[in-house]
Amino acid sequence: MRKDSVIANVADNLGLNITNLSSRKLQIVSHASEQYFYVNLGNGNLYVKDRIDRETLCGAAATCSLIFDVMVENPFYVFNIKIEIQDINDNAPMFFHDRIILEIIEFTSPGARFALQQAIDPDIGINSIQTYKLSDNQYFSLSETHRDDGSTFPELVLEKALDRETQSNHELILTALDGGNPVRSGTAIIKIIITDGNDNAPIFTQNVYKVSANENAPINSTVITVEATDKDEGINAQVTYLLSKTSESIHRMFSINSTNGEIKTNKDIDFETIKNYELSIQAKDGGGLVSHAKVLIEVLDYNDNAPEIIITSLSSSIPEDSEPGTVIAVIRVHDQDSGENGEVDCQIKENVPFELILSSNRFYKIVTTKAVDREKISSYNITVVATDRGSPSLSSGRTIRLEISDTNDNPPVFMKSAYVAYVPENNLPGASIYSVRALDTDAGDNAKIMYSLFNANMEDPPVSIYLSINIETGVLYAQRSFDFEQNKEFLLQVTARDNGSPSLSSNVTLIIRIVDQNDNAPKILYPPPENGLTIFEMVPFSAEPGSLITKVVAVDEDSGHNAWLSYHFIQVSEPFYCTISEHTGEIRTSRSFLEKDVLNHKVVVMVKDNGAPSLSATTTLSLVVADSFQQLVPKITSRANDGNPDANQQLYLVVALALISLLFIVTIMVVIISKCRASKSPTTSFSTSLYPPMDPRVLSMYSDGTLSLPYPYNFCVTLDSAQQTMTLPMFHHIKVSLWKI
Repeated sequence: MRKDSVIANVADNLGLNITNLSSRKLQIVSHASEQYFYVNLGNGNLYVKDRIDRETLCGAAATCSLIFDVMVENPFYVFNIKIEIQDINDNAPMFFHDRIILEIIEFTSPGARFALQQAIDPDIGINSIQTYKLSDNQYFSLSETHRDDGSTFPELVLEKALDRETQSNHELILTALDGGNPVRSGTAIIKIIITDGNDNAPIFTQNVYKVSANENAPINSTVITVEATDKDEGINAQVTYLLSKTSESIHRMFSINSTNGEIKTNKDIDFETIKNYELSIQAKDGGGLVSHAKVLIEVLDYNDNAPEIIITSLSSSIPEDSEPGTVIAVIRVHDQDSGENGEVDCQIKENVPFELILSSNRFYKIVTTKAVDREKISSYNITVVATDRGSPSLSSGRTIRLEISDTNDNPPVFMKSAYVAYVPENNLPGASIYSVRALDTDAGDNAKIMYSLFNANMEDPPVSIYLSINIETGVLYAQRSFDFEQNKEFLLQVTARDNGSPSLSSNVTLIIRIVDQNDNAPKILYPPPENGLTIFEMVPFSAEPGSLITKVVAVDEDSGHNAWLSYHFIQVSEPFYCTISEHTGEIRTSRSFLEKDVLNHKVVVMVKDNGAPSLSATTTLSLVVADSFQQLVPKITSRANDGNPDANQQLYLVVALALISLLFIVTIMVVIISKCRASKSPTTSFSTSLYPPMDPRVLSMYSDGTLSLPYPYNFCVTLDSAQQTMTLPMFHHIKVSLWKI
């Protein structure tokens, strides 16, 4: 058939929808047949791709067919198609030797038969040689001999006695005719030479020799030895052998020893190329008589071909959420050997989540056996090994690389279960203060993380007032400067969300603790360091060494080391008879007083914290040594005269304050005595209800046990004329404070 001739419609024969042939990827799968056929996916027709020669494909085989598979996907099916190649009479009979020479003894009796060369016609059946014809003559006729294998040999029959002297040679034409339409023919010239004597032709021991030869037989190995005998004697009994009715390929493959009939190989025999050989052997004696025999050589297969693995369909990647049973690839296995040598077993070499499923006698599907996880293994090398059943067996392998594509099945994961950041107060607004990081084991957009920041407590002010976060890097920035005294801690929630679809997220708690800086100086609560303040502390003249005079009380709004306070004298008069505790601020006497001592001292106390750099505050105290209030007045007067030009005015003020204080003290004592009698319980202290309100920070300092003296009750009297106020204590000793109004 000509190229592009239509053979059949494959789609109709297989019941396939023509419109789906392209999407289902219909294709011819064969080791050899694809060079002869092709399918048009538009109409489903099967076409001849190249000229098909039956004689080349199958030789003299009675039937000739080409087998191939048609494969479709979605779903996957394989159809087996067998196309029989029908013979046409495209070959004429042909004689291997176009000239045949016979030597016949002149006294040969009529009826004697002489075997002639058989013609060759590669066609089969009716298209092969059907009959022979001999040109007209008076001495010879043609007879045909049919052998057991179905072959026909022409024989020349002597019809009339020969006379060498009358005619020493004869020339005839032998014609071979096939049964085709039209009839084809081939001719050979028979030249008959009339000789004397030889009346016995050689006789083979067998008309047909059958032998087997291994395809792995070495070159020049003996296949078989044929033998023919001749009853004549002398030169007429000497037999020589040669190959006849043999193609050129046979001559290249085999040779025969003309003397002993030994047939040997000239080349390597290949079972996959030709499985059977037919040789025609001619034996000729010295008198020119010949006989013929046939040698049939069957080539035995040797396992010399490893299986071949052909990938017919392949998915280079699959999503990691693919269901078990997903088809990865379709492979076809082919072994050119036959029998057990051509039977192939396939397996996957590695321990991978894939298996081979036999789809037909030559096709396998590679499918998943369980779910795959890209985050554990991102790609697989699947090695398929095909092993035949020969002895020894041969095998081959083919590696398929499969990429696992990512799906968004992993949420971002923070590096820590919770984050704690320490940020110094007074930071620069806009500065980077911390960073959080989450990892996503997915890939691509599924691993791209965006960060956001929220209040952990919804009642707190919006976090955006104080902080912001870079949505791509997770770096936190301060929106303003922090003040430890206002905000000591922020409780936040950071969310990391990936860019997958659907998006996955995770949260983590972030605690930002503000670290205190020494930005607040100590504040002195007692004595109050106000402008114009003069604090008088009366010290009994009889005070023992170590007696508590008073206590300086101070606080620091900072915390930690920055709030550790120490107390120091920075300005005192000499000689000075008091000490101050560095840690408590208690002022105590250092020794007993003498009459010659200066009994009026002004001291400056400095309170400093432990920060770096250290901050401090100061206050001034006036210490007056006196055993009674009466002794206090002249001392105050003397002090006033020495330090103030308005001495008389201050003297009047002091006297008035002293009288008023004395009156107030008497009143208070009456009240105390009344309460003591009512409770029948002696006491030397006053009810706390008599004490004026005081700074709670002072109370806290007294409550820790560091101040041993009772809290003095102070009272104030205002004199309009003097515009001054005097404060006197209630008991134990007197504290006098003067404020300028």
